This record gives sequence, structure tokens and C-alpha cells, in this order.
Amino acid sequence: MIKTADRLNNISEYYFSRKLKEIDDLNKKGRQIINLGIGSPDQPPHPDVIKTLNEESVKPNQHSYQSYRGSVVLRKAMCRWYKQWYNVDLDPESEILPLIGSKEGIVHICMTFLNPGDKVLVPNPGYPAYRSAVYLTGADCVDYELKEENNWMPDFNFLESLDLSSVKMMWLNYPHMPTGQLPSKELFERVIAFGNKHNILICHDNPYSFILNDKPLSLLSVKNAKDTAVELNSLSKSHNMAGWRVGLLAGNDQIINEVLRFKSNMDSGMFLPLQLAAAKALSLPLEWYENVNNVYRSRRNKAFTLLKNLKTVFSESQAGMFIWAKIDDSEKDCYTFIDKILDKAGVFVTPGAIFGSAGNRYIRVSLCATIEKLDEAIKRVEEMK
Repeated sequence: MIKTADRLNNISEYYFSRKLKEIDDLNKKGRQIINLGIGSPDQPPHPDVIKTLNEESVKPNQHSYQSYRGSVVLRKAMCRWYKQWYNVDLDPESEILPLIGSKEGIVHICMTFLNPGDKVLVPNPGYPAYRSAVYLTGADCVDYELKEENNWMPDFNFLESLDLSSVKMMWLNYPHMPTGQLPSKELFERVIAFGNKHNILICHDNPYSFILNDKPLSLLSVKNAKDTAVELNSLSKSHNMAGWRVGLLAGNDQIINEVLRFKSNMDSGMFLPLQLAAAKALSLPLEWYENVNNVYRSRRNKAFTLLKNLKTVFSESQAGMFIWAKIDDSEKDCYTFIDKILDKAGVFVTPGAIFGSAGNRYIRVSLCATIEKLDEAIKRVEEMK
């Protein structure tokens, strides 16, 4: 067997990749597991988006390689979207870069700027992809713990107490996944001041700002943000287009150009009809977001009932398509708890510890399931007692 590269030493198969195999095996045995773990929207995009893709796909001249910078139509649509909803001005020629999903952007940014020995501030709990992307570069992660008593916000006194001389980058994500904590303008101002003070590249991942949230906020709306920060965004959650893999990176032209230098060696552009359909999605009116959120709001009420039956404690003011809940003190840990629910009720929820050690006493429930499935999950949990 050929030995794998050292860069994989700290990387394991993604938790959901492994767990979904287990769930698939249980389903093959007739268990009919209700999956409330994955945050993949189960509703379709707007009909006009699908129509645009269909119409553009049948044109004979739409199938060639595309610009590495993305279609100018899509870039302009992204900039208009940022102006309309976040009040952020971006130059479509130099400050926006379409991505084949924002997850690839996490890797692109890390590969562009990090060297072995560099250090990166990573939230705990936080999206596991940040940590994996850092390790792939040979750089080191420095956890900054987010605590419930601090409303899942960074502790800047703790950050200032660290040796920051080797810290080159900081990852953050608000509305926060997995806790659903909304950002404030004051938080973003402190983050930008921190980045400028210590010459740290602030990387903000912002895919959840439209889900169960009436006031979308971008880190780039803060004065001088572009001097030290970039922002990732995505159509996966806001437009029910997770499988379409359309994301973006926004920031100053120098950072965009450096990331493009790496990215242009990784792919050959995005299918043009898909880009044009994405541009259509970005032009949708407020009614689209309201309709999406009405569905999630009704599901959230059901999820609240489920979590109360599981004797968990949670905030009802969370944003995003998940509910983050603390398990009862009588439970050993989140892994034992979710396996008990899976075994006895045939319901899968996410253990909080996959997002970091600070999540060990928590679970996460996805709202990407129908009312019928949530009702069935509630029934099974009630019968589990």
C-alpha cells in the first residue's frame, strides 16, 4: 500500500460521510431512519431559476470552458445582491469571485495564504471544514472557545492574551453554525479592529444570514473591513441550491487575485447556464426569502417540541436551519445520547462534539425535513420513553 501524504495525518473522513453509511445500512435492514442531521435544503429553487437553467442549457454555444473569474453576468448579480441586502459596495471586476460552492473557497483561501508553521484562530465549536483546510496546508489551529454564557461570541480578552506573532488568519461564521447565534454590528467592528491591529486575515463564512433572520448582515459592511477581511457566501441555503454548488468570495482586489491564482489551477470554471441561473436566483424579491422562512418557522416549532421531549435546553432565538440544544446532565455525552436516540427511536440528530470539544454537551437538529417527518420523529421519541 502506498503511504499517504503527511498532510492527511490530521484529516479523517468527514463525520457525515461515515455516519450516513451507517444510516444507509440500517435502512437496508428496514429501519427507516429519520435523518435530522444534515443541513441540505429539501425544497427546490424558485421555478424561474430552473427555467433559466433549462433554457440556457439547450443553446448550442453554452458548453465551452468559462472564464476563471466567472461570468460577468453572475459577478454583477452578486454585487447587486450585496448592495441590496447588505448595503455593501463591491466592484464586479475585481472584488468578487464566484466559487464552485463556498466550501472549496475555504480550502482555496488556506492554500493561498498559509505555510507550515503558521497559526490560525479557529472557533470551537465551529464548522469542521475550517480545521481540515488549515491542517491540509501544514499550518496549526489555535482554538478560541465560544461559550454559551458569552452568547457564543469570541472572548477578545482571551484572544489578546495569546501570542499572536505567528497567527496569520482567523475563521469566524455568523449567524453561527452550529449554535445559531446572530451577529451584531459591534461584534463585527471588534473583529475588524482586531484583524487590523494584529495584521490577521479575517475570513468570515456567511451562508446562513437569510434563514430565520430578518436583518442579514455582512462583515464587509464594517468600515475598513476590506483592509483585513474576506467573506464567503453561498446560494446553497438562501436559495435552496445546495447541490448546484454556487458560492462566492468577496474582498479587496489583491486578495481576490491571489486566491484566483490558486483556484485557476484547480478547476476550469463553472457551467455557464448554471451561472446564469444563479444570477436569476440572486434577483429574487423579498417574497422568496419570506416564503422560505415561513416553511422553516413552522418546522422549527416542531423541532422545539422534539427537543423538549428529549429533555434538552435551547434558545428559541436562533437563526439558520438548525436548532442547537444542550443535553440533560444525566446523559454521559452527546455521542452516547445520539446513538441511544438512533437505536431506540430510529431518529438521527447530530452530536455537537463533531464541531469541537466545546460541543460535547450539545446536539444539533436540522430543519431540513418535512412536517410529516418531524411529527413522526416526535412520535417515535415519545414512544422511546
